[in-house]
Amino acid sequence: MYEKILVPTDGSETAEKAVEHALDLAEQYGAEVHALYVLDTNAMSLSLGGEQLDRIEQGNYGEMDEVRERADSATGFVADRAAERGLEVVEHVSAGRPHSMIANYADKNGIDLVVMGSHGRSGVKRALLGSVTERTLRSTSVPILVVDSN
Repeated sequence: MYEKILVPTDGSETAEKAVEHALDLAEQYGAEVHALYVLDTNAMSLSLGGEQLDRIEQGNYGEMDEVRERADSATGFVADRAAERGLEVVEHVSAGRPHSMIANYADKNGIDLVVMGSHGRSGVKRALLGSVTERTLRSTSVPILVVDSN
């Protein structure tokens, strides 16, 4: 049923819960797991200049080693947990609008299922911050399993 499962991760506790669900499904179906970390360039554009953002979008983090470390740690968590179960993971880091990058990755890589966490924001926080999960649901036709933070 599922041959390729994508787990977008930001390294949060909520994302880690989604990882467990994704790995359970991958074990059950013998699926390949993909871990994706998206550096949100919209959020960073407030503090970075255009030239820095261009370099990051091209994968050149330069002096932004801490960003790369955070990304590697998030996808590495998925890979480590998968290795404990005898599963291999394709790790990928990209930069852009998270929901668009998740949808694009899923389309380009033949993903059958996306498993992602939802931070469970509501009301004003959701209106101000938006929801990557909600936007991803609207951006792709790939089935998405949403794991709640609670």
